[in-house]
Amino acid sequence: MADGCGTGREAPCPGAAAALRRWEQLRRRAAAPWARGLLAVAAGLGLFYAALRVPLRLRDGLAAVTVFLSTLTPKFYFALTVTSSFISGLIFVFEWWHFRKYGTSFIEQVSVSHLRPLIGGVENSPPAPAAFSAGENEANRQNMPECKMWRNPLNLFRGAEYSRYMWVTGKEPLTYYDMNLSAQDHQNFFTCDTDALRPSDTVMQKAWRERNPQARIKAAYQALELNNDCATAYVLLAEEEATTIVDAERYFKQALKAGELIYRRSQNCHSQSPQHEAQLRRDTNVLVYVKRRLAMCARKLGRIRESVKMMRDLMKEFPLLSMLNIHENLLEALLELQAYADVQAVLAKYDDISLPKSAAICYTAALLKARAVSERFSPETAFKRGLSTAEINAVEAIHRAVEFNPHVPKYLLEMKSLVLPPEHILKRGDSEAVAYAFFHLQHWKRIEGALHLLHCTWEGTFRMIPYPLEKGHLFYPYPSCTETADRELLPTFHEVSVYPQKELPFFIHFTAGLCSCSAMLALLTHQFPELMVVFAKAVSMFSLLTC
Repeated sequence: MADGCGTGREAPCPGAAAALRRWEQLRRRAAAPWARGLLAVAAGLGLFYAALRVPLRLRDGLAAVTVFLSTLTPKFYFALTVTSSFISGLIFVFEWWHFRKYGTSFIEQVSVSHLRPLIGGVENSPPAPAAFSAGENEANRQNMPECKMWRNPLNLFRGAEYSRYMWVTGKEPLTYYDMNLSAQDHQNFFTCDTDALRPSDTVMQKAWRERNPQARIKAAYQALELNNDCATAYVLLAEEEATTIVDAERYFKQALKAGELIYRRSQNCHSQSPQHEAQLRRDTNVLVYVKRRLAMCARKLGRIRESVKMMRDLMKEFPLLSMLNIHENLLEALLELQAYADVQAVLAKYDDISLPKSAAICYTAALLKARAVSERFSPETAFKRGLSTAEINAVEAIHRAVEFNPHVPKYLLEMKSLVLPPEHILKRGDSEAVAYAFFHLQHWKRIEGALHLLHCTWEGTFRMIPYPLEKGHLFYPYPSCTETADRELLPTFHEVSVYPQKELPFFIHFTAGLCSCSAMLALLTHQFPELMVVFAKAVSMFSLLTC
């Protein structure tokens, strides 16, 4: 057995045993009643000393503050108020700018995101049962607003229209986000898995991924050198290199000739393998795209009847491609021809409860019903005799259209300025309103009294939907994600329309009031220095005495 203090089963060390005995004696004595009384007396004496000492210290501190305040001059108070007014003014300007740009208060955002976790605002609540959590997540997923981007059916040509606007104004009409979505669309429409077997399609597959327009154009010419019948190369040149609609139409006619040849080849061998089926789908997309753009070129060049015929033939030949919304191009062309009976026939087919709606569908239906009564409509007469059946139908159609997209009337009534429409739109958002009004404003102006009827009735829609984000009248609740998505789609120089209007955050009101009060105090201090010094000292002394 080793010497010293052992461990385990060995006898304890004599020194440790003595320490334990002394500790037990002290613990028993502390538990005695007389010891507790002694501790209570000591605590009472400490509190009594503190009660006597704190007023003495407060009196000394008050005397020191009084001496300090008596030495301050009016210049100090003037500099203090001016500085506080300047700082609060800067905060107010920054808060206002942040709210106008992002729709939120910067101070509130920082408080929620960074300060609340540090203070302990995030509570670690116990997890809910698995069945309840799954049901709640499913409900949240169903309640989340859908912000799906749609290809603009009437999108302009990059080279012939968007680029010319940029040359004239120096402003970029398309955002990077919008052009990135278009690049993804082109890769989905114009590429397939068998492109690696054809050198020209391999080059075009890389061209659609290029960010630089000149690099894309150069790649298109390289593809044509490898294969003079590369339809997608002509499509790219028509969209981006052509500086006029005439040049774009010429390229699209070459693309049509090559696309029809490739489409017939694919039809003959599409059943051989899944790869050939994928190639047929790609060639079908190219052919439909080219024919549609040729119809749009004819519309822009004034050959409207030819354009209508091409669109009708395209819809008959490929009836399953209704998701491309070719009927919206047809509606606009028929309105230009003032063929309102044909417009009504198209609406009867596509304005169905089972089909997705759009601003073009809803507002065109409202325009046709307004056309029947707008020429003789008078608010004063309607107020006296009441609305007729036709007028009630027109007003209800306008309310339906405004509920679907409440941003459109401001552009039709020219309360907001228009910009070039983006290549993608968000349904029920400001981007869709811009795209619709850009092409259809002239049709509303052509019908006498239509805009006047819209002006008199459109705001009545909001009385039926006091809480549009929670419950709608004829449609689903208005999605809350439109503002953020529209800011990504529309150029920065365009003021995005927001619905419903947001109230100014608390901190904007607070900083504005603080800046105003500080400026007022600075002005009074400058005009009445002696009086303001006495007032400041009195307020300081009162606050100290209150504390």
